[in-house]
Amino acid sequence: MSVTEFTADSRVTVFPLHRLTVAYATRSGDARGLGDIGIVAVVDEQADGDELWRLAHDLGGRTQALDQARWILTQASRARVVNAYTDLPDAKWTARISRCFPLDALFANHEVLMTGRITLAGH
Repeated sequence: MSVTEFTADSRVTVFPLHRLTVAYATRSGDARGLGDIGIVAVVDEQADGDELWRLAHDLGGRTQALDQARWILTQASRARVVNAYTDLPDAKWTARISRCFPLDALFANHEVLMTGRITLAGH
C-alpha cells in the first residue's frame, strides 16, 4: 500500500461516526482552488482509513467501492452542512492517505475521495 502525506492549513470538520472520530477537509487538484478532492480521515494514531470503508459496507450496506465512497462522502458532507460538530476554520493538519478513489462523476462536489489517518495540530 503506498501512502501519501499532505500537510495543510484549511477548514476541517471533525465529527463522530459510529465508534470513530473522523475529520473532513478538501484539497484542490489544481490552481483553481475548487476543493475537488475530499479528504475523509480517521483521527486515531492506529487507524489507516480502511475503517471508513468497512463502515460503509457494514452500516451503509454498500458492497461496491463506488457506493462505499459515496456513502463516506455523504457522511462527511452531512456533518459539515449540519454544522453540529467541531468546525475548525483554520486548522493545521497532516493526513496520511492510504486510499485514493477517483469517482466516476462529480459527487458532493468532489471528483476524488482520499481516506486515511489525520493528525490535527493542537487538538
